[in-house]
Amino acid sequence: MSPPDESFSTVFSHALRGEPCAVLGLGDAPQPLPVASWTAEADQHDREILGHCVGATLDIGCGPGRMAAALAAMGHDVLGIDVVHEAVGQTRDRGVAALRRDVLADRLPGEGRWGTALLADGNVGIGGDPQALLARAAGLLLDDGRVVVEVAGPGVRPTSGWARLQCDGTLSRPFRWAVLGLDDVGPVAGAAGLRVQETVEHGGRWVAVLRPSRT
Repeated sequence: MSPPDESFSTVFSHALRGEPCAVLGLGDAPQPLPVASWTAEADQHDREILGHCVGATLDIGCGPGRMAAALAAMGHDVLGIDVVHEAVGQTRDRGVAALRRDVLADRLPGEGRWGTALLADGNVGIGGDPQALLARAAGLLLDDGRVVVEVAGPGVRPTSGWARLQCDGTLSRPFRWAVLGLDDVGPVAGAAGLRVQETVEHGGRWVAVLRPSRT
């Protein structure tokens, strides 16, 4: 009898501790997770992306905290949130405030008072419904706030479905995930009550700055 599947949090925690991990279900072949870059210090392109953040910033899906720590070093008030206990612990180890929270299910500190909601490293895929996630992020903002979201590049078609993590022979239970590309961010943002202020490339990574449609 094969061993039971583990939770997403358990398997992702193994990855954050350095075990090789891949995601299954988002393509024809397993896609290795770039955990080494997530656990490193923020690089030049990370900092360029963070340059679009204004005011107090909520880092949604903060992972091990490299972006949150860089924001703090840049002088921002910042809070990281993640569903994975290990991620929250590693973010706190960097000296940054972090909480174990589900952005789609939990009440969050400072709702309606954040200057920026950050969705880096493909975290717009959380929950498998980018429109719902962006609408939730919009509701966290000040009237003149912004969502800074990293998206896939031009020509990447939007997808949504079930994925699993595989780490050292252990599979996670299925979870919903999505991919949103640059070509489709405008309509999806519009349906979520946001408009695209600008899109910018930083070292081959694409970022959209979204503002509430009312502003």
